[in-house]
Amino acid sequence: MMPLWLDLTIRVVAVVVGFLTLPLIVGQAEHKVMAHMQGRLGPMYAGGYHGWAQLVADGVKFVQKEDIAPRDADRRVFRLAPLVALFPYLLVLLAIPLGPNGLVAQPLDVGLFFVLAVLGVGVLAVLMSAWASANKYSLLGGLRGAAQLLGYELPLVLAAASVAMAAGTLSLPGIVEAWKPWWLLWQAPAAMIFFIAGLAEIRRPPFDMPIADSELVFGYMTEYTGLRFAFFLLAEYVGIVVIAALTTVLFLGGWHGPAADHLGWLWTLVKVFAVSFVIIWFRVTYPRLREDQLQRLCWLILVPLALAQLVLTAAVKIAM
Repeated sequence: MMPLWLDLTIRVVAVVVGFLTLPLIVGQAEHKVMAHMQGRLGPMYAGGYHGWAQLVADGVKFVQKEDIAPRDADRRVFRLAPLVALFPYLLVLLAIPLGPNGLVAQPLDVGLFFVLAVLGVGVLAVLMSAWASANKYSLLGGLRGAAQLLGYELPLVLAAASVAMAAGTLSLPGIVEAWKPWWLLWQAPAAMIFFIAGLAEIRRPPFDMPIADSELVFGYMTEYTGLRFAFFLLAEYVGIVVIAALTTVLFLGGWHGPAADHLGWLWTLVKVFAVSFVIIWFRVTYPRLREDQLQRLCWLILVPLALAQLVLTAAVKIAM
């Protein structure tokens, strides 16, 4: 019998390792996928075969850059914001089940409620960086980000609530265990809503209006350099992994697959990387939305659809 402290240490270390490695794999994949889809040869050369060292080169570049804070910035808040952007995703990964038989860092009876609450903290990092930068472009980006994140929280939560209602539990392992293949049809609208709202929550194209480099230089990240800027980019890639993992757990059956008792963790990772590929594909395919289009999509399309899906799920549960 493994001591409790050792078991907890192993679980936390495993989550931290995943937190540091999975986003780097997704980042490397984005370089290659976008290069192939857009016909760009640059990312194919760094490091020899297929540009394997592109991400290493980017990391070295960020380390060498000078860490600068604007003269009029609120320096404490300015320096804290990148960490606030990263930390919620680490907490979310603690509750993501990787496989059956308790293969999760911290099983929670209200795991879905926990991860949705923690994801809501992300708006603070955007507002902190925007306000503390003492830059009008950053402030405009932060205000856009706050409006976007607060708006898309609603369809995200409603879509997740539909799955929780169908499964009869807020436990993420419990949702995976209750999952049935026919949910792919029944909960398909909720999956679409959750995926689109998730993209908006992590500010990925076509929902990158808070950055909008053609208008706002680089939005709330304009004044960041070096490793602090890299932390924001890392937070974006961790966000991809988190949204892909939640989509996998809630809608794609998590560890379900052939030989799930032994290879469940593998099926979870395969599905996570497949959803991450689709997120990258969206970036290449769709142009950035205007602010009015972004808000109209949220309030006039996604929210009513999410409410309708919630009513449908309730009706089916009552009928069963």
